[in-house]
Amino acid sequence: MKNAMKAVVFGFREILNWNTMLYALVSGFLVTAVWIGVGFYFWDSLVSISSRILELVPFSMVRSNGAWMLSTFLWLQVVLLTFALIFAFFGNIILRSVSKEKYTSFSLIVAGGSAIFWAVVWYFKGDYIYHQFLKLLTWLPFETIEKGVAFLIGFYLIYNAIIVTLLFVASIFSEPLLVSVEERHFKEDDVVRDHVFRVVGYTIKDSFIFLFVSAIALPLLFIPLLNIFVQIALWIWLIKDTITYDAAALSYEKVDKEALKEHRVALWFISLVTALFNFIPVLHLFGPYFGEISMFHYLKSIQKQQ
Repeated sequence: MKNAMKAVVFGFREILNWNTMLYALVSGFLVTAVWIGVGFYFWDSLVSISSRILELVPFSMVRSNGAWMLSTFLWLQVVLLTFALIFAFFGNIILRSVSKEKYTSFSLIVAGGSAIFWAVVWYFKGDYIYHQFLKLLTWLPFETIEKGVAFLIGFYLIYNAIIVTLLFVASIFSEPLLVSVEERHFKEDDVVRDHVFRVVGYTIKDSFIFLFVSAIALPLLFIPLLNIFVQIALWIWLIKDTITYDAAALSYEKVDKEALKEHRVALWFISLVTALFNFIPVLHLFGPYFGEISMFHYLKSIQKQQ
């Protein structure tokens, strides 16, 4: 697990590299522009589908649990945003002040401190925040609430389409990206890569499963707390095989799937951290590349220990 934590820290540092940022921003904005165009063209159909899904959800759940859902989502947003802003504005100072051995622990302390701080705010003001959302939903007539939520579901569908497409793009460009990382940090390694192993089949399979299960689980988004865990689980399922096998194919002469299962805890952990990027718009553009780089670093680390 220690190697996994180091890999995550390495991934955070590498996505600030200009080469990685260029991959993420260019591909991210192009993919987003394409799906915005698709969404604009088919928007009425998306809202119609969303409205049919809402017919399966009682109105009381749309109003009351919808308020809890918005409150919980807002808490998660401010926690992740606080963590990101601390490292964005004070990253250089932190790197100079904290040793490499303590960097992982420090990152966990910052993340935990952010979560605790906002949990305290929500403990004292949570009811007020919830009632403000509930009041907003109550003020609106039924049709407006239904239409508003249908619009949110439409955006949710487009957002997930962007995430799936970004994963494909990151997988396609994984080799040049990870080779550049290898040349800068693993020059002494001489690995014959497994060019026979193909990841695209796993990505397609997991994407279809992700889309199918997401459609079935959509009503669960109205259940507070459970909605976050369900969404995280779906995103982890979507990305785990792709980033694992992309990194393995560039780290080993032959990919051994059974051997990789011995490291399942670390692989799931890195996938979890990668999935959390998707909760913050704009930062989600960097998620797949962070996952590819972190997983590559982890596999290279355990390869050295063997």
